[in-house]
Amino acid sequence: MTNPAFLSLTSTAGVLLILALALLPAPLLGRWIHRIYEHHRADIVEQRLAHWLDWSEQQNWRSYLLYLLVFNLLCFVLLFTLLLAQGHLPLNPQHLPGLSADLAFNTAVSFVSNTNWQAYSGEDSLSYLSQMLGLGVQNFVSAATGMAVAIALFRGIARRSSHSVGHFGRDLYRGVVYLLLPLSLLLALVLIWQGVPQNFNAYLSASTLDGGQQWIPGGPAASQIAIKQLGTNGGGFFGVNSAHPFENPTLLSNLLQCAAILLIPAGFVFAFGHYVRDRRQAVALFITMSALLLLGLGVLLWSEGRLSPLLASLQLSDSLNWEGKESRFGIDLSALWTAMTSAASNGSVNAMHDSLSAWGGLVPLVNILLGEMIFGGVGAGMYGMLLFVLLAVFLSGLMIGRTPAYLGKKIEAREIQWALVALLTMPLGILVLGSLTALLGDPQAVTSNPGPHGLSQWLYAYASATGNNGSAFAGFAAGQPLQNMLLGLAMLIGRYGVIIPVLAIAGSLASKAPRAASAAELPTHGPLFIALLTLSLCLLGALNFFPVLMMGPVAEALSLP
Repeated sequence: MTNPAFLSLTSTAGVLLILALALLPAPLLGRWIHRIYEHHRADIVEQRLAHWLDWSEQQNWRSYLLYLLVFNLLCFVLLFTLLLAQGHLPLNPQHLPGLSADLAFNTAVSFVSNTNWQAYSGEDSLSYLSQMLGLGVQNFVSAATGMAVAIALFRGIARRSSHSVGHFGRDLYRGVVYLLLPLSLLLALVLIWQGVPQNFNAYLSASTLDGGQQWIPGGPAASQIAIKQLGTNGGGFFGVNSAHPFENPTLLSNLLQCAAILLIPAGFVFAFGHYVRDRRQAVALFITMSALLLLGLGVLLWSEGRLSPLLASLQLSDSLNWEGKESRFGIDLSALWTAMTSAASNGSVNAMHDSLSAWGGLVPLVNILLGEMIFGGVGAGMYGMLLFVLLAVFLSGLMIGRTPAYLGKKIEAREIQWALVALLTMPLGILVLGSLTALLGDPQAVTSNPGPHGLSQWLYAYASATGNNGSAFAGFAAGQPLQNMLLGLAMLIGRYGVIIPVLAIAGSLASKAPRAASAAELPTHGPLFIALLTLSLCLLGALNFFPVLMMGPVAEALSLP
């Protein structure tokens, strides 16, 4: 029976409580993030690593990028090899075989790029060793990689006439050890208390009422679930993710996991304010992100809480859209999770996105198509949002006839060109690679619906991969070899097609000397700039994807009675 103390969480007050738990700690967490990267004293392990790996010198953006790419490539090779060979390795009580080459490639790319797209079912496909040493470790280091890139960009904006943006090795270590590990340990202990399994036992066999046999899975789930939410990874230990009663057993576990999705991304917004020594800049970005999040959440609550047109025609007493929702949590908390997981590049689910109404399914899709700048992934959301900030500053400079500048740094052609390269990755991964599905294969064999909803399934899959989200509409044939390869390529484009320009911009800005602000410049912390930034975000998404959205979810909504 559900604990009565938490029944109120299914109401609107419960939604507000989760939002408060996720967003209110952001200023304090932002201060801590700034401290651990800039002012924390190195521990003995960091000192040893710094000596062995030569972390003493600050890196320019090219060296920082090379270090990052080599490390990520090494992670991919190790994970790919582990997934292929898991059938011959220990901690495999179910004797599961290794993955096929195309599925191992897709999965390795997915977890190294912080996408956590899953074209497999966890309890049926992966050993405990693959889950822990493979996916669990990547949940930490892929999240720390995104945070390190954001910190490098913060330094680039804040530093004066410098050619360095930090050292990737030190930033990676500090992000894992001082931020992700402590928070994950705390959350994992609470999840174990709530009933999430954490063991190495073989699956249990149970006899069903009709005389059949059913396997009850277990495994070291709590530790991976904690970091999957805090690191905005999203990959579930079990196939149905956080709708599984072992991953998400109670209303309290649902509350904490949902709040954990936005916790660190919101903290990074205020960490940026500490770097530039101007809290107003952080507040302006926080307001922009929060407004877009609440707008999408409002549409979801309206669309999922209203009468379903198809069910209403049957004159049922309760014709709300309960299909695909977890009855333990209700419609409101399912809508909240959907809004937060797609806004934060998390990808975990506690309800079936494919069962959302047409307007409801449009919300997570738009969140992803905007590049998931609405808080976004840990680190990734902030450096993505700052790309839009630079574009908004450039536009405002053109409108008032002044040389664009952001926080005293001139924004010139070099920065805008790199920003546009990064922002073109979404159309490239979604529209170009996604169209190859129709050219190289049978489109009808990829989606389960021949109408507009089938187009939405295809669009959501490639948006999720390129946006490094990882959630999906059910009905898309993700496990096909061609889809494994194309989606893996989309994940790589979406991840490193943004990281490379961001680090180039960080290096360019770090080398510039700031200038005094002019009274004629548009302040970047006022309501006018917030409106301009929001308009830039929405227009870019509309211009790139408006036609395909009209043929997909919008056409589906208008076709209903």
